[in-house]
Amino acid sequence: MELYFASGNEHKKAEMRRLLGDIELRLPKEDGIDFDPVEDGTTFVENALIKAKSLYDIVQRPVIADDSGLVCDGLDGEPGIHTARYGCTDTISLTNEEKYTLLLKNLEGNSNRRARFVCALVLMLSPYRIYIVQESVEGSIAHEPRGVHGFGYDPVFLVEDTGRTASELLDAEKDERSHRGRAARKLRRLIEEVMNEEK
Repeated sequence: MELYFASGNEHKKAEMRRLLGDIELRLPKEDGIDFDPVEDGTTFVENALIKAKSLYDIVQRPVIADDSGLVCDGLDGEPGIHTARYGCTDTISLTNEEKYTLLLKNLEGNSNRRARFVCALVLMLSPYRIYIVQESVEGSIAHEPRGVHGFGYDPVFLVEDTGRTASELLDAEKDERSHRGRAARKLRRLIEEVMNEEK
Protein backbone atom coordinates (compact mmCIF):
# COMPACT_ATOMS: atom_id res chain seq x y z
CA MET A 1 0.00 0.00 0.00
CA GLU A 2 1.29 3.47 -0.89
CA LEU A 3 0.16 6.67 0.80
CA TYR A 4 1.09 10.25 0.13
CA PHE A 5 2.77 11.89 3.12
CA ALA A 6 1.88 15.57 3.44
CA SER A 7 5.38 16.76 4.27
CA GLY A 8 8.62 17.87 2.71
CA ASN A 9 10.69 16.58 5.64
CA GLU A 10 12.89 13.61 4.67
CA HIS A 11 13.71 12.90 8.36
CA LYS A 12 9.99 12.58 9.20
CA LYS A 13 9.43 10.38 6.16
CA ALA A 14 12.26 8.03 7.20
CA GLU A 15 10.91 7.84 10.75
CA MET A 16 7.31 7.26 9.61
CA ARG A 17 8.50 4.67 7.10
CA ARG A 18 10.12 2.69 9.93
CA LEU A 19 7.02 3.00 12.08
CA LEU A 20 4.47 2.00 9.45
CA GLY A 21 6.26 -1.12 8.26
CA ASP A 22 5.45 -2.20 4.72
CA ILE A 23 3.41 0.91 3.88
CA GLU A 24 5.16 3.00 1.24
CA LEU A 25 5.18 6.77 1.68
CA ARG A 26 5.46 9.29 -1.12
CA LEU A 27 6.38 12.94 -0.59
CA PRO A 28 4.70 15.56 -2.80
CA LYS A 29 8.07 16.79 -4.09
CA GLU A 30 8.78 13.32 -5.49
CA ASP A 31 6.05 14.06 -8.03
CA GLY A 32 7.15 17.64 -8.56
CA ILE A 33 4.31 18.99 -6.41
CA ASP A 34 5.03 22.34 -4.76
CA PHE A 35 3.41 21.71 -1.38
CA ASP A 36 3.48 24.43 1.27
CA PRO A 37 -0.01 24.98 2.74
CA VAL A 38 -0.68 27.80 5.18
CA GLU A 39 -0.83 26.14 8.60
CA ASP A 40 -3.10 28.61 10.37
CA GLY A 41 -4.79 26.17 12.73
CA THR A 42 -4.67 26.66 16.49
CA THR A 43 -3.95 23.02 17.40
CA PHE A 44 -1.79 20.16 16.12
CA VAL A 45 -4.91 18.35 14.90
CA GLU A 46 -6.16 21.38 12.97
CA ASN A 47 -2.82 21.83 11.23
CA ALA A 48 -2.55 18.12 10.38
CA LEU A 49 -6.03 18.31 8.86
CA ILE A 50 -5.07 21.38 6.83
CA LYS A 51 -2.08 19.54 5.38
CA ALA A 52 -4.04 16.36 4.69
CA LYS A 53 -6.90 18.16 2.94
CA SER A 54 -4.55 20.38 0.93
CA LEU A 55 -2.60 17.43 -0.45
CA TYR A 56 -5.67 15.26 -0.98
CA ASP A 57 -7.22 18.03 -3.09
CA ILE A 58 -4.17 17.83 -5.37
CA VAL A 59 -3.53 14.08 -5.62
CA GLN A 60 -7.04 12.67 -5.02
CA ARG A 61 -5.47 9.66 -3.31
CA PRO A 62 -5.11 8.54 0.34
CA VAL A 63 -2.93 10.86 2.40
CA ILE A 64 -1.22 10.80 5.78
CA ALA A 65 -0.41 14.10 7.47
CA ASP A 66 1.54 14.82 10.63
CA ASP A 67 1.71 17.87 12.81
CA SER A 68 3.88 17.66 15.85
CA GLY A 69 5.76 19.83 18.24
CA LEU A 70 7.24 20.52 21.63
CA VAL A 71 5.12 21.92 24.45
CA CYS A 72 7.04 23.45 27.38
CA ASP A 73 5.16 24.15 30.61
CA GLY A 74 7.68 26.80 31.71
CA LEU A 75 7.06 28.75 28.50
CA ASP A 76 3.25 28.63 28.67
CA GLY A 77 3.08 25.90 26.03
CA GLU A 78 5.63 27.34 23.62
CA PRO A 79 6.87 26.58 21.06
CA GLY A 80 3.77 24.38 20.53
CA ILE A 81 2.30 24.54 17.04
CA HIS A 82 5.10 26.94 16.09
CA THR A 83 7.84 24.42 16.93
CA ALA A 84 9.15 24.12 13.36
CA ARG A 85 9.27 27.91 12.94
CA TYR A 86 10.35 28.84 16.46
CA GLY A 87 12.33 32.08 16.39
CA CYS A 88 11.87 32.45 12.64
CA THR A 89 10.42 35.42 10.78
CA ASP A 90 9.67 36.17 7.14
CA THR A 91 13.29 37.18 6.70
CA ILE A 92 15.07 35.04 9.32
CA SER A 93 15.31 31.25 9.13
CA LEU A 94 16.96 29.34 11.99
CA THR A 95 18.69 25.97 11.89
CA ASN A 96 17.55 23.22 14.25
CA GLU A 97 20.53 23.95 16.47
CA GLU A 98 19.69 27.65 16.59
CA LYS A 99 16.07 26.85 17.50
CA TYR A 100 16.90 24.63 20.44
CA THR A 101 19.63 27.04 21.54
CA LEU A 102 16.97 29.79 21.62
CA LEU A 103 14.70 27.47 23.61
CA LEU A 104 17.44 26.85 26.19
CA LYS A 105 18.10 30.58 26.42
CA ASN A 106 14.40 31.32 27.00
CA LEU A 107 14.32 28.71 29.78
CA GLU A 108 17.38 30.05 31.61
CA GLY A 109 16.60 30.46 35.31
CA ASN A 110 13.24 28.71 34.92
CA SER A 111 12.80 25.84 37.35
CA ASN A 112 9.83 24.41 35.45
CA ARG A 113 11.39 22.39 32.66
CA ARG A 114 8.52 19.92 32.19
CA ALA A 115 7.73 19.35 28.53
CA ARG A 116 6.20 16.92 26.09
CA PHE A 117 6.35 16.12 22.42
CA VAL A 118 2.90 15.89 20.80
CA CYS A 119 2.06 14.25 17.48
CA ALA A 120 -1.24 14.45 15.60
CA LEU A 121 -1.61 12.09 12.64
CA VAL A 122 -4.41 12.25 10.08
CA LEU A 123 -5.29 9.52 7.61
CA MET A 124 -7.52 10.91 4.85
CA LEU A 125 -8.98 8.29 2.55
CA SER A 126 -11.58 10.66 1.10
CA PRO A 127 -13.22 13.93 2.16
CA TYR A 128 -15.73 11.79 4.05
CA ARG A 129 -13.36 9.19 5.58
CA ILE A 130 -10.88 10.79 7.94
CA TYR A 131 -9.12 9.20 10.92
CA ILE A 132 -7.27 11.20 13.57
CA VAL A 133 -4.78 10.00 16.21
CA GLN A 134 -2.95 12.20 18.73
CA GLU A 135 -0.30 10.99 21.17
CA SER A 136 2.42 12.45 23.36
CA VAL A 137 5.56 11.56 25.29
CA GLU A 138 6.36 13.29 28.58
CA GLY A 139 9.77 14.55 29.56
CA SER A 140 11.74 17.68 30.37
CA ILE A 141 14.21 20.06 28.78
CA ALA A 142 17.88 19.38 29.44
CA HIS A 143 20.27 22.21 30.33
CA GLU A 144 22.50 21.43 27.36
CA PRO A 145 22.24 19.36 24.16
CA ARG A 146 23.33 15.72 24.24
CA GLY A 147 23.41 12.89 21.72
CA VAL A 148 23.94 12.41 18.00
CA HIS A 149 20.76 10.69 16.81
CA GLY A 150 17.40 12.13 15.83
CA PHE A 151 16.66 15.63 14.60
CA GLY A 152 14.95 18.87 15.60
CA TYR A 153 14.76 19.37 19.35
CA ASP A 154 15.79 15.77 20.18
CA PRO A 155 19.18 16.81 21.65
CA VAL A 156 17.54 18.84 24.43
CA PHE A 157 14.47 16.69 25.20
CA LEU A 158 14.97 14.30 28.13
CA VAL A 159 12.62 11.37 27.62
CA GLU A 160 10.77 10.51 30.82
CA ASP A 161 12.13 7.57 32.84
CA THR A 162 15.26 7.19 30.66
CA GLY A 163 17.65 9.88 31.89
CA ARG A 164 18.60 10.36 28.23
CA THR A 165 17.70 12.83 25.54
CA ALA A 166 15.85 11.66 22.44
CA SER A 167 19.14 12.10 20.56
CA GLU A 168 20.81 9.59 22.88
CA LEU A 169 18.26 6.88 22.08
CA LEU A 170 18.79 4.43 19.25
CA ASP A 171 16.13 4.40 16.55
CA ALA A 172 14.39 1.33 18.00
CA GLU A 173 14.30 2.85 21.49
CA LYS A 174 13.03 6.16 20.18
CA ASP A 175 10.35 4.52 18.05
CA GLU A 176 9.08 2.59 21.06
CA ARG A 177 8.75 5.66 23.30
CA SER A 178 8.24 8.64 21.03
CA HIS A 179 5.07 10.62 20.41
CA ARG A 180 5.25 9.78 16.71
CA GLY A 181 5.91 6.10 17.47
CA ARG A 182 2.87 5.86 19.73
CA ALA A 183 0.63 7.66 17.24
CA ALA A 184 1.94 5.71 14.25
CA ARG A 185 1.30 2.32 15.88
CA LYS A 186 -2.34 3.28 16.44
CA LEU A 187 -2.62 4.61 12.91
CA ARG A 188 -1.07 1.42 11.56
CA ARG A 189 -3.83 -0.60 13.25
CA LEU A 190 -6.45 1.69 11.68
CA ILE A 191 -4.88 1.22 8.25
CA GLU A 192 -4.91 -2.56 8.69
CA GLU A 193 -8.60 -2.43 9.62
CA VAL A 194 -9.36 -0.37 6.54
CA MET A 195 -7.42 -2.72 4.29
CA ASN A 196 -9.25 -5.74 5.74
CA GLU A 197 -12.61 -4.07 5.16
CA GLU A 198 -11.77 -3.55 1.51
CA LYS A 199 -10.71 -7.18 0.84
